[in-house]
Amino acid sequence: MTADPATPDYIVVGSGAGGGPLAANLARAGKRVLLLEAGGDAEPYTYQVPSFHAESTEDPQLRWDYFVRHYADDQRQRLDDKFVPAEDGVLYPRAGTLGGCTAHNAMITIYPHNHDWDEIAATTGDSSWQSDAMRTYFERLEQCHYIDRPRPYPSNPLLAAILRRIPIWSQRYGNPSRHGFDGWLPTSYADPRLIFKDSELLWLILDAAKQALTEDLVHPLSALEGLESYPDPNDWRAQVAGTAGLWLAPMATHAGRRSGTREYIRKVQGEFPDRLIVKTNTLVTRVLFEDGNRAVGVEFVQGPHQYRADPNATTGPPSPPQQVRAGSEVILAAGAFNTPQLLMLSGVGAADELREFGIPIVVDLPGVGKNLQDRYEVGVVNEMQKNFALLAGCGFAPPTTPGADPCFTDWQHGRGVYTTNGVVLGITKKAEADREDPDLFIFGFPANFHGYYPGYSADLERSRNLFTWAILKAHTRNTAGTVRLKSADPRDVPAINFRYFEEGNDTEGEDLESLVLAIEFVRRLNARAEAIVVRERLPGPEVRSREQLEDYVRRQAWGHHASCTCKLGPSSDPTAVVDSRFRVHGTRNLRVVDASVFPHIPGFFIVSAVYMISEKASDVILADAGR
Repeated sequence: MTADPATPDYIVVGSGAGGGPLAANLARAGKRVLLLEAGGDAEPYTYQVPSFHAESTEDPQLRWDYFVRHYADDQRQRLDDKFVPAEDGVLYPRAGTLGGCTAHNAMITIYPHNHDWDEIAATTGDSSWQSDAMRTYFERLEQCHYIDRPRPYPSNPLLAAILRRIPIWSQRYGNPSRHGFDGWLPTSYADPRLIFKDSELLWLILDAAKQALTEDLVHPLSALEGLESYPDPNDWRAQVAGTAGLWLAPMATHAGRRSGTREYIRKVQGEFPDRLIVKTNTLVTRVLFEDGNRAVGVEFVQGPHQYRADPNATTGPPSPPQQVRAGSEVILAAGAFNTPQLLMLSGVGAADELREFGIPIVVDLPGVGKNLQDRYEVGVVNEMQKNFALLAGCGFAPPTTPGADPCFTDWQHGRGVYTTNGVVLGITKKAEADREDPDLFIFGFPANFHGYYPGYSADLERSRNLFTWAILKAHTRNTAGTVRLKSADPRDVPAINFRYFEEGNDTEGEDLESLVLAIEFVRRLNARAEAIVVRERLPGPEVRSREQLEDYVRRQAWGHHASCTCKLGPSSDPTAVVDSRFRVHGTRNLRVVDASVFPHIPGFFIVSAVYMISEKASDVILADAGR
């Protein structure tokens, strides 16, 4: 029987870091793909200009506002300055637009740790997840612009063997860095010459580098022999040697503009308009099943502003539901909050929780919405002696009058401070020497940043004499967060609770201790810059003792890398949701490909890891289809 030509082979729900590249790859491979995105596709300057990334998270054309709980205990929750009583939570910016959260992130593209992949391979018994194999996916997707493309070895085997044995030549041939140069995601460095326009900022950063060296953070060059791209955290040799040290921060930009999933989708859509069909303003409300557990399509409502995280959400009744069928599979890539919500709305989840809302049970899968994890972050904000010269004349918002902002004019010509995300370097270190991988990423930028709250993006740039050291705690131990339904209405935002610190399952308090040690480290950096630092604004000079620092972290920590709510693992694990080939346990023709599948939160910034699993899933799905 011939398939209906209007029926897509695959329906992909969500166009972010997981779903967008996957849909594009399947279409390039000859499959008919329907990509459904609940948001629109507006492309304002807040999207395009890298330095406007904070403004993009509060742009009503792009944003979805989630308000999450860090604690179930109300008294503890209300101690956070960022808590919004009217919303019963703390702002957690998400993006409701084509490209998902790749449309508003800070574009930092840093490779995850090898151990993240090796652990999955060991747990599942699937060797294709081993770090050496997973690196090939990074090479495939990256289009590196910040190091020279290596030359291939000569075809003469004797000459090639000789060149491999001479270090100065072995770095110029082959690809020892294992960077990719032909992929869809361009990566670049901020122009370091910008810093030389501001001697005060330069002095602060160089002093931080000196302090990092004195604490023996950076691997000696002998350990990274011939590493021409040093200090590059994405160089394969740096991964093998260990990534503790002082690094530049690669960004997903091209010619000074944001680049990511959206650009790849549009490129493939232009090349294969009959294969990749993209429908925006399409809120999927449930997966359709037949024969018990076989996914055959999705139900959706069409129209802008259907989801209630949208600040412009409609208040009337929903649009009439529609349905579309898939010839082969349905793939959910709606993210760590919305994928488990959609599974539960479709009858896949903990049976007792689904019964509360009268949802017919398709598969009793108790791990759905559990295991929620995130980074912990805190900021150390310093007041400087004077305004940063680097920021002079910059409005950090789309100008209302042409030519009014010289920094914007520079950006239009592909240069200047607006071509960057503000982060020039990062320090990675182990909070304790016995950690398997560095678990702290500390990065500095000239701004006032201490978490997310309504209006935070305006405050970020309002003071031009504040410098923030942002501290990110990776490989967090706490896995006790949850995403649960508030109702059976698919337009409602789910109940999200991260259960921080003592409410979680980090019984030894490693996460809290690591953040306190990181603040103390940053204070040592600041002490060396006392000639230009007037005072510490946050945590503030009154927060001195270990107990006071712990209390500060408990009250003010935040995160923005939610993941792990549809945990990958074998069917013998009662908390696992998908197998090593992204298939949802207990179902047929249904997969999940997004940040929710990680068993443990990977690396420092999860977007690169999500891009990699999207590439892997493309291969797996095509192999299963008999390509």
